[in-house]
Amino acid sequence: MSAGPGVGGGEHDGTHGTARRAGTVLRRGASATGRAIGHGTVAGARLAGRGGRAGARRARAYTHSAGAGESGLARIIELHFVNLAGDAALTVSLAGTIFAIPTDEARGQVAQFLALTMAPFALLAPFIGPLLDRFRHGRRWAIGTTLALRAFLCWVLAGAVTDGSAWLFPAALGCLVASKAYGVTRASAVPRLLPPGFSLVNANSRNALAGVAGMAVGGGLAGAAARVGPEWSLRLAFLIYVVGTVLAIRLPSRVDSSSGELDIEDTGPVPVPPRGSGERTSLGRRLRSRVAALPTTVLVALWSAVGARLLTGFLTLFMAFLMREHPIPGHSGTLVLGLVVGAAGAGNALGTVVGNALRRLRPDVIIAVALIADVLAALAAAFFYSLVTLLVLGLVAGLAAQLIKLSSDAVVQRDIEESVRTRVFAWSETVLQIAWVVGGGIGIGLPLVPQLGFGVISALLVVVLGVSVRIRMVRPGAAAPHHP
Repeated sequence: MSAGPGVGGGEHDGTHGTARRAGTVLRRGASATGRAIGHGTVAGARLAGRGGRAGARRARAYTHSAGAGESGLARIIELHFVNLAGDAALTVSLAGTIFAIPTDEARGQVAQFLALTMAPFALLAPFIGPLLDRFRHGRRWAIGTTLALRAFLCWVLAGAVTDGSAWLFPAALGCLVASKAYGVTRASAVPRLLPPGFSLVNANSRNALAGVAGMAVGGGLAGAAARVGPEWSLRLAFLIYVVGTVLAIRLPSRVDSSSGELDIEDTGPVPVPPRGSGERTSLGRRLRSRVAALPTTVLVALWSAVGARLLTGFLTLFMAFLMREHPIPGHSGTLVLGLVVGAAGAGNALGTVVGNALRRLRPDVIIAVALIADVLAALAAAFFYSLVTLLVLGLVAGLAAQLIKLSSDAVVQRDIEESVRTRVFAWSETVLQIAWVVGGGIGIGLPLVPQLGFGVISALLVVVLGVSVRIRMVRPGAAAPHHP
């Protein structure tokens, strides 16, 4: 009888022992799995960190190569990276503001914004160039001021976005003007930092590559911050611009001095009269007189750049409203807009690489081919409107805009005398800004009919191409100097 209970108790104890052993095994397995996941996470973070550090080292080595580190050119390239990162963060932050407003109201507000951008920029740029040509000191502080102003305005925008303040558009306008002013002052500083044997096209390409990388990094960080709230991505832009302000002040002292400048591509540049009898006339007449005084090569390059800016301004705003009201059947309007913007960004990046690879080709030829490509892509979108033609148009518009920008800058640096080169850059930036505004105005003014919109911009590009050909025919004597 006693054996019964003994057997029963042994079975009970065996069952509990098995359960305890199974629990122990599970706990050990869970513990081992947790340690493995923890080690894997740490290892992954370390690997990502090492990859990021390795990429940063490679980028820094490229930026400082060929004497760019010793001359100080690398510093302004790094500054441009930070500047474009801030601009990208600002753009991401404000990207959704138009779509939060009803279409008719948004058109009116954007039209008002475009009109406001013309007046201050058209007044600002012509004064920056002559000022920097007359006074060779203070360039670092001028560049730093444009960054510090944007930092302050981003902080204002962070509050305006959350509160719906009326300061939204004025602050965004101030950021635009400061960004353009930065471009003028930076362009005037680059030739002062070139190392021996370094061409202007090389310098422009490196700056452009840094800008593409900065836009990617800034846009990615801002996109992550915007998931918390649009004000946080604006605060991120504020921090980026603060860093840029410090970097601008820390630029080499050569930026503020004309001593030690290199004689770049000395092929007998054509001087442009800095002052004339029309100094007291209207801004429009002064602008026409400056343009008329340009050599043929520079005038053709500027006119072609006007066509490229017309297209980018039109495409930006026309697509924004078109995809909102009349998306392509079977596709989300937001998705299509994002794809076209992405294609334009990819084309812009590709243009930087192609421009650097084609640095031995005459910039005048690159400009002509890029403008023709713009015309053909716009005509394709007008006659065969579809997602494919829109993506092709975005890619070609970005590619051509970057190639024309790099090449037209090289033409100005080649064919314009150093003593007035900065003011020519300032006036050309004014013209290009006006062209972008006009293109954007056409985009928001036309009915949202794809064939009509793309047909109109195609016709304008054909006119631009025809005028550029006529300029070469009417003023053949002012051709660019021959390069052996």
